[in-house]
Amino acid sequence: MKVLIGTKNQGKIEGAKKALGHYFDNIEIVGIPVNSDVPDQPVNNQIYEGAKNRVKNLKKYAEENNVEADLFLAIESGINDLLGRWMITNIAVIEDSKDFESYGTSPSFPVPENLVKDIIDTDLSQVMNKLFTEDDERHNRGGGVQLLTHDKISRIDLTEYAFIMALTKYINGEKWR
Repeated sequence: MKVLIGTKNQGKIEGAKKALGHYFDNIEIVGIPVNSDVPDQPVNNQIYEGAKNRVKNLKKYAEENNVEADLFLAIESGINDLLGRWMITNIAVIEDSKDFESYGTSPSFPVPENLVKDIIDTDLSQVMNKLFTEDDERHNRGGGVQLLTHDKISRIDLTEYAFIMALTKYINGEKWR
């Protein structure tokens, strides 16, 4: 199975690979950086829009470069208050070559009210750098959530969970569609 994912971030690629590996064999996953066409720090519905746009731009890239794939994946992280409290959530979008789409979310973690404005004005990564000192390894591997959970959950885990949720429409066939 050939899969394109709209990122070069190794943590996100690894999370997607782990999710797909639960259900499919012989997975080839290729990371291609594409734009989300939303702000660097997506807020509320921009999170889904960013992931959806990455899939759209990934499919456009594939068509323009004559690259075939079975699935097109993207994930976007952002801040939202859709449940009345501020939290960070990842939204994954998957489309197949016939434009069938599914989506899923990761577990979310709360954001203290006093940090919300700074996160929206800059981004979560910059705020985490100020709070915990910058750490290149965190950016590439575990993400800020690894610091916040004291090494219990990483960005890879959140990405894996979001893609597993997005795969529910694929792995259950017509029963769930």
